[in-house]
Amino acid sequence: MKLQKTALIAGASGLIGSQLLPLLLASDRYAKVIAVGRRPLPMVHPKLEQRVLDLDQLEQHRMALIADDVFCCLGTTMRQAGSKEAFYKVDYLYVVKLAAVTATNFAAQFIVVSAMGADAGSRIYYNHVKGEMEEAVRQTQFRAIHIFRPSLLLGDRSEKRTGEQIGAVLLQVLNPLLIGPLRKYRAVQASSVARAMLRAAEDDGGGILVHLSDEIAAKYEPGR
Repeated sequence: MKLQKTALIAGASGLIGSQLLPLLLASDRYAKVIAVGRRPLPMVHPKLEQRVLDLDQLEQHRMALIADDVFCCLGTTMRQAGSKEAFYKVDYLYVVKLAAVTATNFAAQFIVVSAMGADAGSRIYYNHVKGEMEEAVRQTQFRAIHIFRPSLLLGDRSEKRTGEQIGAVLLQVLNPLLIGPLRKYRAVQASSVARAMLRAAEDDGGGILVHLSDEIAAKYEPGR
């Protein structure tokens, strides 16, 4: 028997989100997939409903954000954002607002992409913001919260990030040398993270679970 659940995804145009959206649409678990973003996606699918809205006004669109499972793939870089304030808005405020709004709509699960090294006490701004985001999301009322902490992501981006491209090449060369405690620093495919996110939702568990980069790679990239 097919389940008639609704999935909501924010950040579907990004590296992980663009891998996750087709998986959600293909899954028998979902009868409807709501994609939330500032611009429409260049695709049409019988299950797909697009919500083009201002992420600053999420609270005003609460009734358009009703779903069982919420997948948050929002994220940017300091360079892309242009300032600490703009980065904080995307990687903290929008994520926490989405969690708060969908929790009040009685969503069951919140599945969010964070980052390896996320720590509210970190002196590194990126890690600090990711850590603060995680702490805030943990306070929201879902049956299950899944936090994914990937290392550097591999995959084809719609926009080019020179620094990450160089880092990805270097890490692919170094990956075999990163063993033992260093294994967690290995780069991971965005497609693997997307598959792990869907699987986490399908488990229909409870509580707060953190999924680490090396664990994701070990499960979805065997023999790497």
